[in-house]
Amino acid sequence: MMAPEVTTRFFPLPPGVAEADPRALALALDLPHGEPWGWALAQAILSGRQLARLLIEAAPAGLIRLVEEELAELAELRDRLRKARPVSDLGTRPAIEAEWAALKVLEAGDAAALAEVYRRYGRAPFVCRRAFVWNRTLVPVPRPAPASFDQLVGYEAELGRLRRLVERFLKGRPVPPVLLYGARGTGKSTAVRALVPAYAERGLRLVEVMPEGLDRLPELYRELWGLPQRFVLFLDDLAFDADDQRYRKLKSLLEGSLFARPENTLILATGNRRNLVRETWDDREGPAAFDQREETLSFADRFGVVITFPPFDKARYLKAVERHLGRRLEAEIEARALTFALEGRGFSGRTARQFAELVG
Repeated sequence: MMAPEVTTRFFPLPPGVAEADPRALALALDLPHGEPWGWALAQAILSGRQLARLLIEAAPAGLIRLVEEELAELAELRDRLRKARPVSDLGTRPAIEAEWAALKVLEAGDAAALAEVYRRYGRAPFVCRRAFVWNRTLVPVPRPAPASFDQLVGYEAELGRLRRLVERFLKGRPVPPVLLYGARGTGKSTAVRALVPAYAERGLRLVEVMPEGLDRLPELYRELWGLPQRFVLFLDDLAFDADDQRYRKLKSLLEGSLFARPENTLILATGNRRNLVRETWDDREGPAAFDQREETLSFADRFGVVITFPPFDKARYLKAVERHLGRRLEAEIEARALTFALEGRGFSGRTARQFAELVG
């Protein structure tokens, strides 16, 4: 059964709507409990990417009138779909606050209220997803890898400093790019991922920028500009070879480029080396060595805050094993833990977690 044709310019119709097919709707969307057609169109309203950008910036009378015309068409479409294919419930979860607000906009046909919805809640997918990957396109992560500050042992001072900076950022105050620097396995990446469950309810979102996405950071900046959420742009295990031109582009984008970084973004990187650019002996010799050295150091200087995670020792490692196992170590388990580390893995938080997973 086909629904009457509706052409939308501002709101993308979800799969299943044009065909009045509730099965396609159920497979394509994560719907809240309740009659599905209204929720599907509310989600379409929240997905108005370009419209949200326009209405967040301004709400001219002509645009408001055009949006209200299309909202009226969507409301009529919802009524026809309800009559053509009555379905009581396809949802698996409660509706979130932004969805309720969008549904009210649909029912009232109020474009000015929609502008306020975008300013307060943003748009999809940021209203319902907390973590993303930027790899030339923005991809939501439905189930981020679990992480908690409780997993990290012996870094209370470093984590406290990181959290104070993030809380400052969430309050709308400026924070320069931050580098978490230290040996492998010290928990730098876990500390960043732990920000999601700790601060998502306060509007924080995490975007992991993959190496392939570094060249297209200006596009990501445009995607996030003006949204009410606060975005941590996560550059994990950041390191470049001296002849890699990407670090020069990134240096400019961090500071000194015509592309302004949106005020609702914070650059947060992890790395195993302080200057982030690998050097060879050839880079340290010859007439151009000084210039090369100055350029690589100027890149590192773009990170105005450096939080150093010192390497693990035996005592910290055993304490981490205890934390992961949730119990005091017996002599036999302690000996096995030390053997596990000394087989070549070394003392680190990662090694402690791996050992606990094997014996827990």
